[in-house]
Formats: sequence, structure tokens, C-alpha cells
Amino acid sequence: MNTRLMARLDIKGENLIKGINLEGLRVMGDPHVFARDYYLQGADEIIYIDIVASLYGRSKLTDIVRHTARDVFIPLTVGGGIRTVQDIQELLAAGADKVAINTAAVERPELIGEAAQRFGSQCITLSVEAKQQQAGQWEVYTHCGREPSGIDVLNWVRQGVALGAGEILLTSIDAEGTRQGFDAALIRAVTQAVGIPVIASGGYGRPEHLAQAVHAGADALAFADALHYRRASFADLRAIAAQAAIPVRRVAA
Repeated sequence: MNTRLMARLDIKGENLIKGINLEGLRVMGDPHVFARDYYLQGADEIIYIDIVASLYGRSKLTDIVRHTARDVFIPLTVGGGIRTVQDIQELLAAGADKVAINTAAVERPELIGEAAQRFGSQCITLSVEAKQQQAGQWEVYTHCGREPSGIDVLNWVRQGVALGAGEILLTSIDAEGTRQGFDAALIRAVTQAVGIPVIASGGYGRPEHLAQAVHAGADALAFADALHYRRASFADLRAIAAQAAIPVRRVAA
């Protein structure tokens, strides 16, 4: 099974932004320009997350998704501000292949089951923002890492799978944007707790971090900082994977 290499684009309004620990946001530019570039580089998938939609109860992602889907022909996962089955329907109709749900799922877990029953588990990604509380224990955060939920991450991912989630987007708040490496202990704990694919997000900084995350159990890796600041390309990431004997999709030069 190939390890998927993904680009994660966090969106605020109409702009691609990047921060550290989901804070200190810096505007990077037009998300569509970046998404198309990553597609042409050979990204396996694109992830769009509207990081303020859950705070303000609205999202501008539908227009961005519709624009991107015209000339980016790889799977597109979209999250942020999704609260109803109708929201999911609109994003899928606009060109999304999957949706990522976090805050609304925590507030009303039944949404996962309703969405999976209507659209299929393969369309429903449970987005989990995790912050370590002590060794081996992490808490679920909502509203783009701003609000603690009091929910244990491992209990939550098990519940999410039971309700019908088909994939987990696992973001380490502690590691995100730090360039100090993925949270291997978190990845290992979650992948051992569930039997569905887990995308690790947050912390990539050096080549060895890629293998560390995969060896911890990640099925896919989401990159942001390294790509946006052009510290690495998808060709670089595939070469790093090859050197570590990690199978990835072949891309024509």
C-alpha cells in the first residue's frame, strides 16, 4: 500500500494562511494558485480547511472548491464550518471528494452517522485536533484548536469509526508549524486504536520526519509549511520516501 503525500491548505476568507500551533497566522496568497502548483508537482491529494468558519458559522470554501475542481484532478478533501448534511451536499456538488468534520461532529456526533449513511464512509473524514495533556493522553480541541472539549482523543476516534467515519485527519496542535517533527506517539496511539486510514498533519521539518511518521503508523502525510515556504517540493518528498524504502505513487517526470 502506497503512503499518500498530501498538501494541506488552511484558508481564512479567500487567502491561504499559515501559522504555528494554529496561531500567528500569516497570509501566503491565493489558495488556488498553490493547489494547482501542488497538483502539477504530483501531490496525491489536496486538503482545504477553512480555519475560521467554525468560529463565525460560515465558510467561503464552496467557491474556492468549485474554482479548484476545474483544473486540479486529484482527490480534494474540504473542511471547516460544516454543520449539516446539506453543507456536505453543497461541497460535494462543488467538486469536493471528501469532507472533514471536527467541531460539528464533537457538538453532535450523530452528524457522522447521518453523513456516512447518505454519502458513504469513504466521503467522511473525521478531523481531530489533538493537544497533549500528559504522556500518552491527548484532548480533542475544536474551533481550529482554540477550544478544549474535555474529550479524550482515543475514545473519540473509536467512537468516530463506530459512527461511520472512513478516515481520520489527525492534527497535532503541539507540533503544527514547529518543523520539529510529527507527534509519533500520538500517531502510534491513534493508528493502534482504529482500523481506518490516518492522515498525520503537523510538524514536518526535516527528511527523517517523513519516515518517523510512517513507521509510527500513518497511512498518509499532510504537508503545509514545507511546501508553502518552498523548503520542499513533492519531488523532494517522493525522493525522501524512496530513500527510506517507503512506497509512494509514481509520478511521471
